[in-house]
Amino acid sequence: MKNIVILCDGEFPRKTYPLYLLDSADAVVCCDAAVLKYLRYTQRRFGRECLPEAVVGDMDSLPRSARERLSTLIVHISEQDDNDLTKALRYVLGKHPDVTDIHILGAGGRREDHTVGNLGLLMEYPRLFDLGDIHIEAVSDYSTAFALTDSCELHVGKGRRFSLFSPDNSLTIRSEGLQWPTDAVVFDNWWPATLNRATEDVVKLTFSHPSRALVILD
Repeated sequence: MKNIVILCDGEFPRKTYPLYLLDSADAVVCCDAAVLKYLRYTQRRFGRECLPEAVVGDMDSLPRSARERLSTLIVHISEQDDNDLTKALRYVLGKHPDVTDIHILGAGGRREDHTVGNLGLLMEYPRLFDLGDIHIEAVSDYSTAFALTDSCELHVGKGRRFSLFSPDNSLTIRSEGLQWPTDAVVFDNWWPATLNRATEDVVKLTFSHPSRALVILD
């Protein structure tokens, strides 16, 4: 297994699990100014600055002094069709063909528009990239989010909070193991399948057709 963390410039994690992912990653790739948070964090935690593998983005928020100091790590991509998270993901997939798990940290917080946009992008990545068996999830102090593309069984643990989203209003998702079944939900807005809870250790979801969906767990 090869685990890589992409660190975005949102709310830096404080809780044990996301920090464990950061500390144990085989490589860390920072989005633009997120590298400054990473350097401060490693200085406090380890008594020295630990450099990431790369700093990827359009460099619109990284001060010139930092750009000069970290010039050998910077992967400057100026195009504006993709955000820095997508640029960093493309870098990771190209640089590490053996990656198995990608954990995105700092994708939320500070700005709601970035949070919503990054969560939406999670659903797009299986369509945009040939991910194969690569598992991608966004982890914060509050939740874990990941995309689905078809029917599946999720080993989430009984009692876990469970929210389900999809931009496809033609999609029907039958569920087993949730307190409120999603069988009749019409995905025509963000809220209809949120704030649910697992009543079994395993939640089974059956899609009417392959499509895009997002799960957020507490």
